[in-house]
Amino acid sequence: MLMRFAPLVPLALVTLLIGCAAQSPVSQQQAFTPAARQPAPLTLRPHASPSPFDNLESDSSDDDAMAAFSGTKAYQLPMLADSILERGKSLIGTRYRFGGTTEAGFDCSGFVNFLFREQAGMTLPRSSRELVNLDAPVVARNNLKPGDVLFFGTHGRGRVSHTGIYLGDDQFIHSSSSRSGGVRIDNLDDNYWKKTYIEAKRLLAMAPAATLSNR
Repeated sequence: MLMRFAPLVPLALVTLLIGCAAQSPVSQQQAFTPAARQPAPLTLRPHASPSPFDNLESDSSDDDAMAAFSGTKAYQLPMLADSILERGKSLIGTRYRFGGTTEAGFDCSGFVNFLFREQAGMTLPRSSRELVNLDAPVVARNNLKPGDVLFFGTHGRGRVSHTGIYLGDDQFIHSSSSRSGGVRIDNLDDNYWKKTYIEAKRLLAMAPAATLSNR
């Protein structure tokens, strides 16, 4: 009887070992499955700081917004605007020249480009359509400040085709056209400009800090 069951002992051991081997990958899979299903780490990126000019149409005062923009430094934008506008006034009568960017003659965006580069150290896009697409604060019509850049759609269809710089008291300076005498001052309340006005942006908010600190 003992001899009859002796061959069955190795067979039972082999069967037991096969059974353990078959269960081992399952146990490993169960151990690693939770880790494999964990989501990848979320990479947080800083958001751009909100511009203090984003709410210029609200009841908050412009002085508070400007103070927020310049932090602990004294607000310097009015002086920078003054220097741009005084230089612009000295160029009244300069002839209109398509593509012009020098005192030999300006087109509208060339005039703005020249003043901001010379007085504020800012290199701006060359065309009015590129200027209006800059990521600068949009300013409501009733909150315009000297130095704000104005945009007009003189060709209709709501597309920007002309630009100038706000002086204050509803006046702005620009290089108009060869027929109208080049660099001149006009009034926003004139029917033509009122009708073609699109929006304004405070490009001086993008002025380099070094420029502001030197004013």
